[in-house]
Amino acid sequence: MSLVVGVTGGIGSGKSAVTDRFEALGITVVDADLAARVVVEPGRPALAAIAEHFGDDILQADGTLDRAALRAVVFADDAERRWLESLTHPLIGQEILDQLTASTSPYTILASPLLLETTQRDLVDSVVLVDVPVEVQVSRTMARDDNDEAQVRRIIAAQMPREEKLARADIVIDNSGTLEALDARVAELHDEFLRKAKAS
Repeated sequence: MSLVVGVTGGIGSGKSAVTDRFEALGITVVDADLAARVVVEPGRPALAAIAEHFGDDILQADGTLDRAALRAVVFADDAERRWLESLTHPLIGQEILDQLTASTSPYTILASPLLLETTQRDLVDSVVLVDVPVEVQVSRTMARDDNDEAQVRRIIAAQMPREEKLARADIVIDNSGTLEALDARVAELHDEFLRKAKAS
């Protein structure tokens, strides 16, 4: 497996803006959120287990998972969140590993909001944290997802504290500036990762 760079950040920090830029440079991005969607697709055993545990209310009319309904339940109850994680994390881990192994770009990005909280950390050679102040996270997420402030703050509270993420990251991208500044920072890191990939 080639060099793997982990990209993480709290909700609303702009991880996608960063990974979209790496993708535009020809780098394969394996997205843990997309892997998480794959493992709960209709016909997959995980979806049947979730429906059995939480009831059919968390399914939409077409039989797919109602992610908003499930999120409301698990963010209101830690025990339910832990149950869901114990079911899905191993499946997501395998899906991610399969995608990383299939990558053919000089290095590969693993984009994951839970990179530092899970064993996904073991899959990457270095950790890039996309960081913005908490108030920016709140306002961006409310604007994007149409969630109320209380729910956004609950989601942030359930994630690893910003200070701890900053302490555990190898590289920090401050994403509270302009898009031009972000472009320049990604281009600079791209060159650095290409050099590292060649060296390894």
